[in-house]
Amino acid sequence: MKIISPSFKNNEKMPARYTYDGEDINPSIEIENLPLGTKSLALIVDDPDAPMKTWVHWVVYDIPPSIHIEEGSIPGKQGINDSGGKDYHGPCPPSGTHRYYFKVYALDKVLGLNEGISKGDLEKAMQGSVLSSAELIGLYKRVNMKEAGK
Repeated sequence: MKIISPSFKNNEKMPARYTYDGEDINPSIEIENLPLGTKSLALIVDDPDAPMKTWVHWVVYDIPPSIHIEEGSIPGKQGINDSGGKDYHGPCPPSGTHRYYFKVYALDKVLGLNEGISKGDLEKAMQGSVLSSAELIGLYKRVNMKEAGK
């Protein structure tokens, strides 16, 4: 299984459009080679470079098996991000360049969980049901507004 985005390449800079500094919408994602028997997908977006802990930006599950997740969409049930909301919360690093991991999981079942669960709860619920997984890394560094002349 492979995950790509038409908006940025793996380990390259994400366009500001998909960050807190821009439109703060999720990028379009393409998933290749879904395994046979996939009943649902789960997606976790997090930042391991955050100062205190890995920062969770988006938790989505019970996504119907698909090879395309639309830009700015809500493809399934949403869990809680570390900003306290359920929606995608784009990159907003306090300093330096951070890595944003888009991790997709092909599952052999629909989890059927209520909305609002944590990343940890999702990971526990997926145990034993992951057929395959893949990740895409986007990089982002905020522009210093003084340097940009703003």
